[in-house]
Amino acid sequence: MSLEQIDFSKTLTDDQVFETIMNNYSDLANEWISHQWNWINNVYWAFNDHYKYMIIISLIEKTLQFYDQMNIQQSYEEYYSKSYVQIEKFSITELCEKLDLPKETIRRKVLELEKEGVIKRNKKKIIIDGKAFAFVKPQNQIKLSSKYIYLVAEALNREKHFSKKIDVKLIENLIKKKFTLCWRWFYRMQIPLVIGYHKFMQDLSTFHVWGTICMNQSLNVTKNLKTTETKKLPLDHGAASKILIDNVGSTSGISAMSISDMTLIPRATVIRKCKHLIKNDLIKINEKKQYVLSSFNFKKILPYQTEAFKFKAKFIRKVLNLLVIS
Repeated sequence: MSLEQIDFSKTLTDDQVFETIMNNYSDLANEWISHQWNWINNVYWAFNDHYKYMIIISLIEKTLQFYDQMNIQQSYEEYYSKSYVQIEKFSITELCEKLDLPKETIRRKVLELEKEGVIKRNKKKIIIDGKAFAFVKPQNQIKLSSKYIYLVAEALNREKHFSKKIDVKLIENLIKKKFTLCWRWFYRMQIPLVIGYHKFMQDLSTFHVWGTICMNQSLNVTKNLKTTETKKLPLDHGAASKILIDNVGSTSGISAMSISDMTLIPRATVIRKCKHLIKNDLIKINEKKQYVLSSFNFKKILPYQTEAFKFKAKFIRKVLNLLVIS
């Protein structure tokens, strides 16, 4: 489609997507929480180390940025048909700034990735070996993201912002067809979003544990509460969060063993992280000796959620606008 044929009146703005997500939070929250929990699980499971994965996708995102600048686009099949992916030269300082980690940590983890054969240096080339594709190949993540984008599109349609008829498969096919472009957008959403929580929680394992407790409680509160508030759906972000906060003392907690089973983080590590979270009043233990959210400091996390939703709105806006002009 040429530039002259684009109907800009049908394209979306970041604000329209963001406000729709906030206004329809109760309809979208559980799907988003599950989406992000699956994502952070994949981040950890790849190398049993959140930060190694973040380093890899940061390097890939930088390379995809170069592709975009050079107007190079590859499909999902084309991108993963290669035995390796060559990446741009990078500096430890650059990764430190992007991931908010000390130089010593970045340097140590890059060396570990080299010893594991994930990152290789071939003369002047720096490559990510094809054996790492099994860890970062986002086949299931594309399906989850497509489903969530569809739900947001439906909400945008109800609010008269978006009129194009789409389905989950159409979104999935578009992402796969324009993979290097769309997945760069995805990484540009996820990297600052996850690192924002890293800054607040001090490390990603703590965030992973807290997020699992949050997901468990959110799903249970949504399922079990039968109040007049929950019947007035959809609820905006503030009202839905208030219901979650007001019911943090419910019996819908989760044990350290269950968190460990769900995340594959060792139980001893889970217990240690939970002690840190309790000390900082981010969670507490209910009468059943299960972990639940703490109402006091949960409110402190809401601004981080709002910032995360802005990254999310930008990603979804780009994908939906790409559908409009395709």
